[in-house]
Amino acid sequence: MSEANQITLRRMAAEDLLAVHELEQQLFPEDAWPLAGFESELAQSDTRTYWVYEDAGRVVGYAGLCVVLPIADVQTIAMHPDYQGRGLGRKLLALLIQTAGEKNALDVMLEVRFDNPGAIGLYESMGFTTIHRRKGYYKGGVDALIMRLPLDVQQGQEEERNA
Repeated sequence: MSEANQITLRRMAAEDLLAVHELEQQLFPEDAWPLAGFESELAQSDTRTYWVYEDAGRVVGYAGLCVVLPIADVQTIAMHPDYQGRGLGRKLLALLIQTAGEKNALDVMLEVRFDNPGAIGLYESMGFTTIHRRKGYYKGGVDALIMRLPLDVQQGQEEERNA
C-alpha cells in the first residue's frame, strides 16, 4: 500500500471496469453487480457519473451516482478494506452529494444492507436518515435501509459550518 498522497480520484473509464468488477466481487460476494451492469451504468453518461480511487495503478475504491431529477441515487460506493478508515469513503460520498447538488437534485437516496453498520454510520454522519426498510431486499434475505438526504438540509449545514 502506498502513501495517501499517491492515491488519486478520477472519473471512471471503460478501462477500469474489469478492476472495478473484481473489487466488487471481493467486497460483495453475494450481491456483486455483473460486469455487464457496470458497463451499462458507465454507458449512460447522461444520467450517471462514476469515479475511482487509484493507488499506483490499482483501483482501490469506486462510486457512482444516478441523477434523474428531482432525485439523485447513490448507485454504489465501495473501498478496498486496506483503504477504509482513512476518510476516503467520506470524501467519495461528499463528491456524490456535491454532484447531485450541482445537477439540481433535491434529494440524494441510497440503499444499504441492514447488516452494514459501518456504512450506515457513515451515511448518518453525512446527514442521511432512514425513511424505509425493505424486507429481504438483498440476497440471503437481508433487509435494506432506504436512506435520504434532502439537499437543502445539507446546504444549510454547510453554510453553518462556513459561517
